[in-house]
Amino acid sequence: MTTRMIFAGFGGQGVMLMGQIMSLAGMIQGKNVTWMPSYGPEMRGGTANCTVVISDEPVASPVTNKAEVIVVMNIPSLVKFEPDVETNGFLFLNQSVIDREPQRKDITAIKVPCNEIADELGNLKVANMVMLGAVIGATNVVDTESIFKALEKKLSGGKAALIEINKQAILRGIEIAKNANK
Repeated sequence: MTTRMIFAGFGGQGVMLMGQIMSLAGMIQGKNVTWMPSYGPEMRGGTANCTVVISDEPVASPVTNKAEVIVVMNIPSLVKFEPDVETNGFLFLNQSVIDREPQRKDITAIKVPCNEIADELGNLKVANMVMLGAVIGATNVVDTESIFKALEKKLSGGKAALIEINKQAILRGIEIAKNANK
């Protein structure tokens, strides 16, 4: 099975980290993985997205025009990437920032109040991990244990103190996704 994903938002929203952690979790599970970043000209505050492919088979190319899973953290990303969700795929929206409905009815849209949950947890910077939790909670592309191991690898050294709050954010995102699918 192959799952293609696009994570998109403004620079500084953690979309690259979401993709890196998802990719690393796929590798931890023994999958074939690609991660390809794309930055707008401004970096922080500009547009940013990355493509992740996780597969049981070798991945021929990290480039994808369509994806089964697309995460949009802001309105420009919704406008740009909603048409690229495969039929019956998933579109995850940061409900804290996106105040409009998706146009497509042939996909599953999951709204996640990322910023509100991150604020409840005490650190707005974990909004991306709330979203990442929602993605794995709805899609099961990788398991939670692998995500946690990948998180621990990415947040080593001076950032190790942030591991626990990031895990809490991921668990809250999983909970949101499980409730959205009821």
